[in-house]
Amino acid sequence: MIIKPYSAMLERNRAYTLLSSEDVAKGRTTHWSEVEISGTIRNLSPSLWKLTHLTALYLNDNALYRLPSQISKLVHLRRLDLSHNKLRSLPAEIGDLVELQELMLNNNFLRNLPFELGKLFRLMLLGLKGNQLNPDIMSIYSEPNGTRKLLEYMLDSLHVTTQPPPPRPWINVEELDRSRPVALFTVMCYNVLCDRYATRQMYGYCPNWALNWEYRKKGILDEVRHYGADIITLQEVETEQYHNFFLPELKRDGYEGIFSPKSRAKTMTDSEKKHVDGCAIFWRTSKFNLVKEHLVEFNQVAMENAEGSDAMLNRVMTKDNIAMAALLETKEACWENGLPAEPGQALLVATAHIHWDPEFCDVKLIQTMMLCQQLQNIVSEVGATSRPGNRFQSSGVQLLLCGDFNSLPESGVVEYLEKGLISADHTDFKELKYKTTLEKMLSHSTNAQSYTHGFKLASVFNTDIMPYTNYTYDFKGMIDYIFYARDTMKPLGYLGPISEEWLRENKVVGCPHPHITSDHFSLLVELSMSIRNGPTSSSVSSSNR
Repeated sequence: MIIKPYSAMLERNRAYTLLSSEDVAKGRTTHWSEVEISGTIRNLSPSLWKLTHLTALYLNDNALYRLPSQISKLVHLRRLDLSHNKLRSLPAEIGDLVELQELMLNNNFLRNLPFELGKLFRLMLLGLKGNQLNPDIMSIYSEPNGTRKLLEYMLDSLHVTTQPPPPRPWINVEELDRSRPVALFTVMCYNVLCDRYATRQMYGYCPNWALNWEYRKKGILDEVRHYGADIITLQEVETEQYHNFFLPELKRDGYEGIFSPKSRAKTMTDSEKKHVDGCAIFWRTSKFNLVKEHLVEFNQVAMENAEGSDAMLNRVMTKDNIAMAALLETKEACWENGLPAEPGQALLVATAHIHWDPEFCDVKLIQTMMLCQQLQNIVSEVGATSRPGNRFQSSGVQLLLCGDFNSLPESGVVEYLEKGLISADHTDFKELKYKTTLEKMLSHSTNAQSYTHGFKLASVFNTDIMPYTNYTYDFKGMIDYIFYARDTMKPLGYLGPISEEWLRENKVVGCPHPHITSDHFSLLVELSMSIRNGPTSSSVSSSNR
């Protein structure tokens, strides 16, 4: 047997040994990333499966009758050449090599292929010529773009043997204080992945039938109903699905809701705008009344504040993300130990879907700052003492902020929300000229060194609790949050993460998945809220002045 590093394959007359016996005795190892094994071999050494760092393995022109299932251990393989052997079948485990981009199987004795081959969603080159394969397989393979069509056919035909994940654990963190009146309610935040984005191009590891909205919407609604939160904030809800599915279904369960699509809907025809996604807020009518709804269009706010900043005009204004807010009033059923006073407490529930692109961290941060300022404007308007008949004048307004912020915990976005301020020279601004416009726009920024907002917020979740809320092949991280007013609210318990063991044992490389209907995991928390006399519950903390 001759083993060569692939970089030497052009020098066909030179033989390369992997390691000498003396090298092996000394405990030395190899770090070749590409290896060729030739010499009409019939069997592969078990030592090969220890080379888990390999990215290419060339086993062509041998006499292999079988490929061991241990091939699945070489998880980093991008190229695998098995051409010109005597293979009659392939192990199902070959489907675990999800990084494969080239798989050459030409001139073997293959009659069938395992459906698990469809899991190789990154495969661009598949060689099957010179085999005696099933005519149905070869018919698909021979079509234009046949490799992709064959892989999709096999993935869609693969029987799902994976059991659903175990129930997510409920984690209690604090006992309810029953010595005084407190409002008690649960909150869900969930990016449901709108149908328009759920494509094979984006999620090639998921069968088409499991991406289909008719399949996914049932799982999404089942999850929402199972947890039965008192307040539900959703992102990526398509306009048509809100009106024809979510609102009618949740009304049956005792909810009311509001919705707005992204700003682009304004420029579209009726038939086009029904597929535009947006944000929705639902509340249980037995616990809350809607007082007023608010829409925040970031491109409009950018336009109003673009003077003096080309970056605001060219980067922020071109993104049509939105946020929504519902000013709710608590009802008696929301309170433990009875309603403390009439009227109920004002609760401003906001949800946002911040821009996604990592290259636009400045836009994410600016949109978040805009959102806080707009929410502060709402609170100030509600609490204005000069307003006649203001029923919330004595109790103030408390803020609950949920959403897909598309920002990791170490980002400027989360720093700004949790700390209440951020340096004007923060790296997320990318040294672009935002200072002048931000100083004009933000009512709480009193100096040029930092920007502040007027809320004292804390995040229910961190990466110790939820390592990730978005779980795809290309990205796994925490980008969804529930922020609460830390002076007046306390998390009593929350829903824990999906089982890491289940994800690992079932080799779930990303979501959606037949058992997980979005690429995001829902967040759920139970909060207690005490009343805070006077409008100071929404005022700027002294540390932020």
